[in-house]
Amino acid sequence: MKNAPTALNTISTDVSALSAAAQRARLLEYLQNNNALTTLRARHQLNIMHPAARVMELRQSSYEIVTLRRKDTDSAGRPHRVAEYMLMSGGKA
Repeated sequence: MKNAPTALNTISTDVSALSAAAQRARLLEYLQNNNALTTLRARHQLNIMHPAARVMELRQSSYEIVTLRRKDTDSAGRPHRVAEYMLMSGGKA
């Protein structure tokens, strides 16, 4: 991805844990420490294959996350229209 950092230094948790709870924790940690997260970045860097589901679960736990639509390119340079998630300041609604 052209917009992806070269190193995974923005998250401290283990990206090999596949449970929904572990994926939610990674997603939340990333959003708390970064401005935004796209669907492609969540899949590529955080090993979250269905980020929309994890975002929905965080919203159900009262986290205020907004979704924007933007264009991004994958690792092969192909353009995609993806979701970009942003945690509102304060986090919880």
